[in-house]
Amino acid sequence: MPVYRRTVVPSAAALAAALTALSASPASAAPATGDHRTGTADAVVLRAGLDVSLLDKTVRVPVNASLNDVHAPGNAARTALSVRVGGAEKGRPVELLRADAATARATADERTATGRAELVHAKVHVPGLPLLSLIEVRQVTSEAVCRAGRRPSATSNLLGPVTVLGKKVTLSTGGTTNVDVPGVGRVRLDLSKTATTSRTGAATALELAVDVNPLKLGVAEVHGRVTLVKAGCETPAGAAEQPPAPARQTPAKEATRTSATDAKPQTVADKRDLAETGGSSATPWIAGAAGLLVVGGGGALITARRRTAARSRG
Repeated sequence: MPVYRRTVVPSAAALAAALTALSASPASAAPATGDHRTGTADAVVLRAGLDVSLLDKTVRVPVNASLNDVHAPGNAARTALSVRVGGAEKGRPVELLRADAATARATADERTATGRAELVHAKVHVPGLPLLSLIEVRQVTSEAVCRAGRRPSATSNLLGPVTVLGKKVTLSTGGTTNVDVPGVGRVRLDLSKTATTSRTGAATALELAVDVNPLKLGVAEVHGRVTLVKAGCETPAGAAEQPPAPARQTPAKEATRTSATDAKPQTVADKRDLAETGGSSATPWIAGAAGLLVVGGGGALITARRRTAARSRG
């Protein structure tokens, strides 16, 4: 018995010391989160920048207007159906756009930024053409989405016919179309312009370069650009897609008592509960060290027994 005690006691002390050292290690190391800045997004239904010349260019009136122009971070949305400007047509207000539906929405947080704009059954006018629409569209949408850890996407869709200066036109997808109307003017249309980079996305459904000269309607010239249904976004900085949490393994004895209906998927909340109850990434190391020390102690005990037996025979 004295021999056994001298052999086993040091092994038990070493085991206790090893378990104490491993248990003192941090339960888990928090990953570096970096700079989690919120993304940005924007959307607009109409943006016009026109230069109107009245009375044989003796009066110049700039016309700058926008409809449902929204920006994020946060959550912004507008649904106005018309926009008017004054002073560009003999003092009378000009309704640049009227639609059955016109919406723009921009949302952005630390994970996703999205801009979206839509226009339904809309007519756009410019000063000097009170009875003739610059353009008529049935339905137009643009959307830009920027998600953390993914490449941004940008799309534009144009549904139904398009009429420019009273003429129905066929637009080439992703190209440029020129429309000339004698005695009225010229319009150049760029359809479905999209662009993406590693962090940004932008989509414009229609962009019009306007050169109107209605000589008999009291307005000398109208030059400028009109943008319809545009959306953009920028990816949140420092955020990345988190890998799915690993499934927690069930001990063999518990597995035999657990039915299929009791099983549930591992969630982030389950992972936090595990840390709170004492489990951590160091648990496998503790178990391994304990096993090695127990085996070592058993070997020492067997050796001591053989030595005692040998002495008794001697």
